[in-house]
Amino acid sequence: MDLRQLEYFVAVAEERNFTRAAERVHISQSGVSAQIRRLEHELGAELFDRSARTVTLTVAGEAALAHARAALASAEAVGRAVDEVTGLVRGRLTLGMVVGCTVTPLFDALAAFRTAHPGVDVRLREDNSDRLVEGVRNGTVDLALIGAATATPDGLDALTLISERLVAAVPPAHPLADRDRLTLRELTAHPLLCMPRGTGLRAVLDQACADQDLRPAIPLEAGAADALADLAARGLGVAVLSASMAAAHADRLAVLPLEDVDVPALLALVWRPAHHPAVHAFLTHARRSFGAPGAP
Repeated sequence: MDLRQLEYFVAVAEERNFTRAAERVHISQSGVSAQIRRLEHELGAELFDRSARTVTLTVAGEAALAHARAALASAEAVGRAVDEVTGLVRGRLTLGMVVGCTVTPLFDALAAFRTAHPGVDVRLREDNSDRLVEGVRNGTVDLALIGAATATPDGLDALTLISERLVAAVPPAHPLADRDRLTLRELTAHPLLCMPRGTGLRAVLDQACADQDLRPAIPLEAGAADALADLAARGLGVAVLSASMAAAHADRLAVLPLEDVDVPALLALVWRPAHHPAVHAFLTHARRSFGAPGAP
């Protein structure tokens, strides 16, 4: 039994699929399957029920999972302890990024981090904010750039990078285009274009509508601000965006503040309070790139 086998076992257990687990650990599916079979042979028990489309743990697998995670965590802790003594940063950093996000300072921070710490294997994972937060909590993501409404998730450390109010964006020919601002009730009288549930922007919209007992029609959703702007420009609805997202399309869309939506949409980095040195090192570069408090 070795750590590689335990890593593959945990990956299959968490992904519930051999193909996705293989993609996660960057080897072939046959390689993962072979190592799991060797581990099962050494333990004298099957760890997975492979009879259905979704792989599930057997009773033996359930019993082994917590210990496998603990063994991997202990091995990582050994590396961290040595790194802290020697001043080196090595290992792997899994960085999550909310889908559709093109925040240049984050990419600047990533480039600077890679230059400063070439020994760190950086993985980038794009997903919606809810799933990224779950990944940070369970340790499959080390830190993540997420969208949130009002407050960052409980139990996680956070660095708020952007805080903006929602706006509506419409083409010049739209009936709302000559307005200076809108109320939420006036906005929801029209079909809306917004990001899907699980994103910070949508959480702000949903919360504001619930507070006023409004039920907007949202016929089209997209995970990228550019896509929402393109749909709005073609007259398919009113795009709900953050102020900076809409500003990038001010040449073709009228931007209307929502006067009665005070809840800001936040863009923040989140991570677990107990983290390894690579997270701390990346945060140093992120603070510098975003000009955040504490930047050297």
